[in-house]
Amino acid sequence: MEKKKIIVVGSSNTDMVVQSDKLPAPGETVMGNEFIMNPGGKGANQAVAAAKLAGEVIFISKVGEDVFGEELIKGFENYGLNTKYIFKDEQNASGIALILVDSKGENSISIAPGANKALTADQIDKAISEFEDAEYLLMQLEIPLDTVNYTANLAANNNVKIILNPAPAQQLPDSLLKKLYIITPNETEAQLLTGIEVKDEPSAHNAAKALREKGVDIVIITLGAKGAYFLSETHHKLVSPPKVSVVDTTAAGDTFNGALTVALAEGRNLIDAIHFANKAAALSVTKMGAQNAIPTREELLKAF
Repeated sequence: MEKKKIIVVGSSNTDMVVQSDKLPAPGETVMGNEFIMNPGGKGANQAVAAAKLAGEVIFISKVGEDVFGEELIKGFENYGLNTKYIFKDEQNASGIALILVDSKGENSISIAPGANKALTADQIDKAISEFEDAEYLLMQLEIPLDTVNYTANLAANNNVKIILNPAPAQQLPDSLLKKLYIITPNETEAQLLTGIEVKDEPSAHNAAKALREKGVDIVIITLGAKGAYFLSETHHKLVSPPKVSVVDTTAAGDTFNGALTVALAEGRNLIDAIHFANKAAALSVTKMGAQNAIPTREELLKAF
């Protein structure tokens, strides 16, 4: 298959994970079982997912001039990512995510964005030549929305197809939505963007229709263990994932997005690309952590 270049623009964090039997209620202290510190951040996770699944990836991000930033860059190099556009911030610390995971694999996450909030148009401009021959741009919302908008305009001007994972959930201007080739919200994000509660396939269809009416070409709503519902101009379908034993869902959404982009960049049709992404995401939830839980191309082929 022909591989085409993918640009990922987004956050880099260090995840500090505590595993316990249940998630604490407000004001409650829960004894944990295990502490794990892993590289994370939605941008980094999606870039690593695309790289581990054999995509050709350019990653643009920002870290602090601290030990966390140094370790993140070492990790990117180990995964074969080009670190040319990983910028260092003298003013802000590297981003940190505090993650609590219960025995069912559900999680709660709080993020201190640090250097991620200072990823600006100036840094994007330093990578402007990469947009001239890229096929896809993948972004999320853990960096400033102004930067997301600026990067989307740059991509649109270079005929690069834009995939946006609108997480963490926030309102988005129609001017941005009109530039998107694909948007990949989960149920919560789809409800925030459309006002429609997504609880089943018909409501997912209605939310997807509302987003298409705002100008997005293709809407893919991820529904956890149920799979992913997509709506394009000509088709709509719920694509179910394989059944697996869930250990930790932290990396599932990011793995899905990275895998989806790789499959599309290889020229697969949309349904095949979603099947590929579902399999990758399903395999990721069978391990603890984020980037280390993302499967390689070889692991994915062996598993399914």
